[in-house]
Amino acid sequence: MKLQQAWGMAAIICLAMAAAEARAETSGQQLAESAGRPLVGTLAPRLVLKTIDGQTIDLGRLYGKQAVYLKFWATWCVPCREQMPHFEHTYETAGPDLAVIAINSGFNDSLDEVRSYREKLGITMPIVLDDGQAGAAFNLRVTPQHIVIGRDGRIQYVGHLADARLDAALLAARTSAVPGGSDPSLTLVTPAAISTYKVGDRLPEQSALTLDGQPFRLRDAGGSRHTILVFLSPWCESYLATTRPVLSANCRRMREQVSALSGERRARWLGIASGLWVTPEDLRDYQTKYHVRIPLSLDESGALFRAFNVTQVPTVLVADGSGHILRRIEGGDLRTASALRMAINAP
Repeated sequence: MKLQQAWGMAAIICLAMAAAEARAETSGQQLAESAGRPLVGTLAPRLVLKTIDGQTIDLGRLYGKQAVYLKFWATWCVPCREQMPHFEHTYETAGPDLAVIAINSGFNDSLDEVRSYREKLGITMPIVLDDGQAGAAFNLRVTPQHIVIGRDGRIQYVGHLADARLDAALLAARTSAVPGGSDPSLTLVTPAAISTYKVGDRLPEQSALTLDGQPFRLRDAGGSRHTILVFLSPWCESYLATTRPVLSANCRRMREQVSALSGERRARWLGIASGLWVTPEDLRDYQTKYHVRIPLSLDESGALFRAFNVTQVPTVLVADGSGHILRRIEGGDLRTASALRMAINAP
């Protein structure tokens, strides 16, 4: 009887896990398709990419000659690992009419981690560690995120799953004709350089919209209080608990320290959540689950993360009353409970 109960419980757990995975796949595909709607049918951006081996890939020179398949991924991403055999097979069988490029999102990943991952999985295709420009150009919202560009230089497909839709898009991209034999790269717009702010610079004169619809000015209008910008991801503590336990613990410590200090009167706070794998509903759930009291803003496009060159969470920026950035605190720096308090109380 006990054995039957155990088997029954195991079956229930398996069904629950399968249902959760199905929901994640559906959500991922929906996020990718939503990100792709304004892109599909448009001329692809002309980017120059650098591989982790030092090679240069000029996408503008490929358009009009080859179809291009870009896949955004991350080493900590479970579906990315599951889809890697399909991706590698596509590269190995691509032929001269299809360029296949792996673009690591650059989020919570380092060059050493990417190289180690490549060696462990036996990846042979070109790998790019994104500096944020490619993610911005292609509306990166999930990992993996597939971008298929036809030989005519136009984006034909954006998706999340390695399924029949992706295979059909790859086939169509390779057979699409270039109208009139023209070179579409001549009409492409090169994305503008990203302006970034570092320690010593002043916060930009702009506002972020919080979850409750209120604008939050990055510079204190009164000029008397510190501004604390907390860059976070709602899934860091839970999703990375087993695959990246140190990073997960850093995110938990950051949240606990912010919770303990957010009542400081000389500081104003804003939590800025990455838009990768996050919807407003996800951020509200995070706010409710952990009783987060500081205002939260969803950086859906990633503009604020790029502006402050934030590539990992947690990252905290502390600015004085005039808006000058005094300190940048990342990950392991938060292991000391006094780290954030000292930054807030700095003159």
